[in-house]
Amino acid sequence: MEKIFKLKENGTSVRTEIIAGLTTFMTMAYIIALNPNLLTGWGATDGGMALWNAVFMATCLASGIAMIIMAFAANKPFCLAPGMGLNSFMAVVVGNIAAITGMTYVASFQAAMVIVLAEGVVFLILTILNGREKIVEAIPLGVRLGIAPAIGLMLMNIGLGSNVSLYSETGGPFYAMRDFFGSLTAGYAQTTMGSAYPVMVLTVITMFVGLFAIILLQHKGVKGSVILGMLIASVLYWLGEALFLGTNPFAALATASWAPPFKDMIALTFFKFNFAGLVQLGWFTLITLIVTFCMIDMFDTIGTLVGTASRAGMLDDEGKMPQMKQAMLADAVGTCVGSACGTSTVTTFIESASGVEEGGRTGLTALTCAVMFLACMFIAPIAAIIPGAATSAALIYVGIIMLEGLAKVNLTDIEQVVPVALMILAMPISGSIGHAIGLGLIAFTVINVCTGKASKKYVLTYLLAALFLVKFFLAV
Repeated sequence: MEKIFKLKENGTSVRTEIIAGLTTFMTMAYIIALNPNLLTGWGATDGGMALWNAVFMATCLASGIAMIIMAFAANKPFCLAPGMGLNSFMAVVVGNIAAITGMTYVASFQAAMVIVLAEGVVFLILTILNGREKIVEAIPLGVRLGIAPAIGLMLMNIGLGSNVSLYSETGGPFYAMRDFFGSLTAGYAQTTMGSAYPVMVLTVITMFVGLFAIILLQHKGVKGSVILGMLIASVLYWLGEALFLGTNPFAALATASWAPPFKDMIALTFFKFNFAGLVQLGWFTLITLIVTFCMIDMFDTIGTLVGTASRAGMLDDEGKMPQMKQAMLADAVGTCVGSACGTSTVTTFIESASGVEEGGRTGLTALTCAVMFLACMFIAPIAAIIPGAATSAALIYVGIIMLEGLAKVNLTDIEQVVPVALMILAMPISGSIGHAIGLGLIAFTVINVCTGKASKKYVLTYLLAALFLVKFFLAV
């Protein structure tokens, strides 16, 4: 282990790395079920459970392979899986392909995988030719320093908002920040949410008990404070379900299927690229879709890597991360593998920050998480019973910790403070790391040019800002 991952050199140990990997896994395990839910939601009558099974398998396989590459090629603690936002966009694209061409949902899904493959190949070429590193370097230092605290606010927003959504006979989804804390009175919230209200109360209590458990354990210097806090929160939620809601939190385990559905993946998505079907969209639409996916994924990945690496102290004085090329290679290969197996773009997850906060500093963290994802092909029902409220506690805590990155930003320099302020607002509101960075680049460019500081040094920065302007106004 020492020879492969250089644990002593990075100031860590096998135990710390494994705990960090398990922590990251628990905070991002939701993607294992959520990704197939999103990508097959419109195909319930075409493909049905078989297509869901295929995407489930693809999610586990592509994520595991990408993290193994991250572990051994880059030796970084960053974990990867099909990216949120990109999978939702892909579901819309699949639906549009079906509507425009008249193909079945499965055939449209197979056509959309060609877009993911093209994106992965583009990234692979750019990574090998150091193109993506040049793009990272084109992001001004001030903007790079602001990415970590912006991601922190985004994590807090996910934890308090979208990570837990509830439904009832009165509608939904209901969220803690909007529908519980946003209500003027408890009576109003109770009436609005109906039967979801007691579940929301349990969720909020669990969330904050878990959060303060993590804080207190961390203050006491307890190793594994995040994962222990999540365990405390999970036990509390399960007890609440059993004692106050009258439900069995483990009921789903009795009827769950434990056999990996390899057969469904091979039959429906494994190397099932529908090139002919995709051509029916027209070349302009096809190229536009590929460019859109590339831009979103590229800056989501760059933002996550830079932000998380900043928190882990992995950036040098110029804001650069060693082994950046190898880290980006992992998501490029993961995306290619994902398209061949049957899932949307694989990217670095911001939940990696939870493992970094637990002390994860090497690829052993990523390898541990990879093993858990691959194991989930056999133990997915166990991963599914981790309550969202427990993962919310971890996300909120890590988000708070990442805010300290603001101390590195020169708040007296308008070239830094304006882009950073806009990113901090845009990232949690838009839910997109890439879009927030784009807004930061546009703000930097406008200020830099209008104050007479334009130089050849920032030519690529100006070009990226122009591309984001085109993307925003064309709404592609």
